[in-house]
Amino acid sequence: MVFLASTWWIEMATFEKINWLIALPFSALFIIQIILTFTVGDMDDATAGGDVDSSIDHDLGIDFQFLTLKNLIAFFTIFGWTGIVCVDANLGVGISVLISTIAGTLMMTIMASIMYFMGKLTDSGTLNMNNAIGKTCSVYLTIPPKRGGLGKVQIQVQGFRTLDAMTDNDEPIKTGGLVEVIDVLNNEILLVRTSK
Repeated sequence: MVFLASTWWIEMATFEKINWLIALPFSALFIIQIILTFTVGDMDDATAGGDVDSSIDHDLGIDFQFLTLKNLIAFFTIFGWTGIVCVDANLGVGISVLISTIAGTLMMTIMASIMYFMGKLTDSGTLNMNNAIGKTCSVYLTIPPKRGGLGKVQIQVQGFRTLDAMTDNDEPIKTGGLVEVIDVLNNEILLVRTSK
């Protein structure tokens, strides 16, 4: 077996050997990188210190990062394997390098784009109370009449929530009743009426 492998290696052209020497170690690094990403997480941008509140307030996601370690590993992995395929297809050295470079650059662009668009999938987590207007919800705690006090409603707005509510109705709205949100008071209290 070792003799066959050494014969195979000796008979190989120099350009093909270079492609194998690029493809194998970078493929191993690529596989390790994928395993670590799924088990440990992505730690490229981990930093400590600074004003956390300021960082969160101004976070617009990840910028488009083309030259990163991950992208370079992906580039050389695809470059090496594409070179091997080109050699097997009996293409010349120049055209093989060109095709391999294009394939590697395309892989880097795809990976950078994926990371960029994943970084844009952020949500501030801040509840916009105006999103509740027009929604129907159920009364959780009785709402006193004529804005005489606070009750609570359970509503599906940016997730399932229990929020404070008031009403202008002449009668209290009992627990379990259905109401419609008609306004938001002081950006924190829902104004509701009995649902029709």
